Amino acid sequence: MVNILGINAYHGDSSAALIQDGQLVAACEEERFNRIKHWAGFPAESIRQCLKLGGISAGDVDHVALSFDPRANLGRKLLFTLKQPGMLRRALGRLQRQAKVAGLPAQFAEAAGCAPEKIRAQFHHVEHHLAHVASSFFVSGSEKSAVLSVDGMGDFTSTLLAGGEGLEITEFDRVYYPHSLGLLYNAITLYLGFPAYGDEYKVMGLAPYGEPEYLEFFRRLIFPRGDTFALNLDYFTHHRQGIAMSWNGGVPQVNPFHSARLEKELGPARVSRAELTKKHENIAASLQAVTEEIVFHLLNRLHAKYPVDQVCLAGGVAMNSVANGKVSRNTPFRHVFVPVGAADNGTALGAAFHVWHRGLKKPRSFVLDHAYWGDEASESECLAAIEGEPVRSERMEQAPLIEKTIDALLEGKVVGWFQGRMEFGARALGNRSLIADPRRRDMQEIINLKIKFREKFRPFAPSILEEYAGDWFEAAEPSPSMEKVLTVRSEKRDEIPAVVHVDGTGRLQTVSTKTNPLYHALIEAFRKRTGVPILLNTSLNENEPIVQTPKQALSCMLRTRMDVLVLGNFWVERDEGN
Repeated sequence: MVNILGINAYHGDSSAALIQDGQLVAACEEERFNRIKHWAGFPAESIRQCLKLGGISAGDVDHVALSFDPRANLGRKLLFTLKQPGMLRRALGRLQRQAKVAGLPAQFAEAAGCAPEKIRAQFHHVEHHLAHVASSFFVSGSEKSAVLSVDGMGDFTSTLLAGGEGLEITEFDRVYYPHSLGLLYNAITLYLGFPAYGDEYKVMGLAPYGEPEYLEFFRRLIFPRGDTFALNLDYFTHHRQGIAMSWNGGVPQVNPFHSARLEKELGPARVSRAELTKKHENIAASLQAVTEEIVFHLLNRLHAKYPVDQVCLAGGVAMNSVANGKVSRNTPFRHVFVPVGAADNGTALGAAFHVWHRGLKKPRSFVLDHAYWGDEASESECLAAIEGEPVRSERMEQAPLIEKTIDALLEGKVVGWFQGRMEFGARALGNRSLIADPRRRDMQEIINLKIKFREKFRPFAPSILEEYAGDWFEAAEPSPSMEKVLTVRSEKRDEIPAVVHVDGTGRLQTVSTKTNPLYHALIEAFRKRTGVPILLNTSLNENEPIVQTPKQALSCMLRTRMDVLVLGNFWVERDEGN
């Protein structure tokens, strides 16, 4: 058996993944262990977890694939740095990161509790966007597909357009630093007063409340150029002085990098926590609109060069589920595949598959059709977490447990649903979820303000039985990892107001009996009682990474106003008399 461990280290969303003879067996994100969102250090706990789930030790690993190549585009990096003296300090920072990466074999041995001399693995550097491409195309199940990777920046590249067939990847175009669609979205996210790393999804959720009043302004900031695009660098500072990023304690932090000209023409930046005005909503709407224009331009030009029906998307911009849901209506592509872990967390997975297929020339046999690649808590672990807490619990068989859960949902209760293996990627997909009745108009506000403690404008996702998706959504497509936002049929919107966004859309998760039979059975039970094959689904957490362990789930329940926690086979409620 050939064991390949993929690692995303010293970069946002640090992660690890293990494939054995070409089959993915584990994928984990470090933030789930250390509880620091988007952690950017070395994924030691994720590595240990992958080895455990694969039933191997560090000495059994044949190849370690790193989703970072310090030699990639080296000439371009040096030339750019020489032309921009202000970039020298940033270049030194990158060299320090490369020094850490150079020491990865020793860090891998230490993380795995293994003497360095017992490590026999070959170490491979896989260029960032090639790891993204592999994380999507090679696991898509499609023999031939166009591929688009778009993000902020990785190995001096922000965008890669390619075609994939079998084991071959044909590159057509690249966009290099400092031009980047992801950096544009990041810059305006910071301008709008959302300072945390990864806050772009908040802007995407805010956009439907506004109108694209500033679209022409944004078309001056970014515009098509040939088959790709370019930024108007007069509105930014990153090309002159870099982007001030720090990884204190592994927490990625990014300082604003728009120029004074942007504020002169668009107005002063919003201070975090200040009131969100109509102008801010309109800026968000305009940013989303221009993002979609650029994405569709790239895809239309890609299709002209590689005219196939399917496109595989990857990179941070592929997390823009609103744009993803519009691809088939705005380009010739009929099928869109977006993998679990489309952002940088997935580069660990992609690097491993790149080595398996491109390095070792092994045939493709694995299809990534679900997200459940983490650890699973045993019944004894669930029971141990419950003991000593101020709760009442009851162990139940599956059928009555499902019916009791439905009873609670119909009473308007919010239920934590902790089951099976941990999801990989940014979204809870029915194993570490908060669930509720989507028919209640007050449910969005209840969860946002009393449990999640987050902005009231942010929407919640509908988990829908895949066999009913076409009845409730227009142009329904499979969306097993909430990767697409689609329009809810107008005649259905009043039936599920808690999961319909202000523009009549929903970021759906299609649920299959094949990939999650228990969650499917739960939603089917709700359908039989209500006629609605949908549950409101959001992540089981509260301003933290998604919970990983039973203890974390209990803690989340007790510090919020969550009503019930279904912890494996245990029904758990607060003991109000304690």
